[in-house]
Amino acid sequence: MPRLSHHDLRRNFRELLNADRCFHTASVFDPMSARIAADLGFEVGILGGSVASLQVLAAPDFNLITLSEFVEQATRICRVAQLPVLADADHGYGNALNVMRTVSELERAGISALTIEDTLLPPKFGRRSTDLIGMFEAVGKIRAALEARVDPEMAIIGRTNAGVIGFEEVIARAQAYEKAGADAICLVGIEDVDHLESIASQLSKPLMLVTYGNPNLRDNARLAALGVRIVVNGHAAYFAAIKATYDCLREQRQVDALDLNASQLSVKYSTADEYVVWAEEYMQVKE
Repeated sequence: MPRLSHHDLRRNFRELLNADRCFHTASVFDPMSARIAADLGFEVGILGGSVASLQVLAAPDFNLITLSEFVEQATRICRVAQLPVLADADHGYGNALNVMRTVSELERAGISALTIEDTLLPPKFGRRSTDLIGMFEAVGKIRAALEARVDPEMAIIGRTNAGVIGFEEVIARAQAYEKAGADAICLVGIEDVDHLESIASQLSKPLMLVTYGNPNLRDNARLAALGVRIVVNGHAAYFAAIKATYDCLREQRQVDALDLNASQLSVKYSTADEYVVWAEEYMQVKE
């Protein structure tokens, strides 16, 4: 079977956005997982920022991975991928000019689509990682991303968090990103289908939904009717790989198992506790 080019895969992703149903992403974190996902019939894969940090650095999702490290992993994946790969490009690794560099590098790597979010990253000490930058700065990032794009088939998706801002602001931000030229809108923090409907009714572009496994967002027919085309349920495949690796090596060494699930193992072996201590020591403003 002939291999699809990066351009062909981007066109395939565009077809997903223009379809009348929603598609669930496969978590692809290395070349092998990308091949498995395509062979199993997944229509789209996603390289998550948190997963890339764990896979490349064995570090928690504290915005420690650099653009070059993320791009290197994307390149390895896209070299063999025969399904469109969507990149979680976080905040574009900086300001609007950094976003332009991010788009250029990820396009060269072979990514089919990417999200640019309006989150303030890295977060300030003592703050949650859900603080948002101003809407007009976020619009500038979307416009910069579109300017940097060479292949018009690559999709630029504007992302905002509907769980941390009011209804009116969600609408204002999403509409502003649409007006700036975003090819789709990614929503995080949607509570249920009714919450989604109140927002989706005000928008015109295809939607991408990050559900984190929310059981109130499992009605594919209703989601599709509201314009949702891409659904991200999380990265269970990656965490299952961590758990399987731990269990296999533990059994090989005949070590008693710790009563830890996959998520707890990722925290333990990414040394997240150490980073918390370092943040308190070096980031906290002291008199």
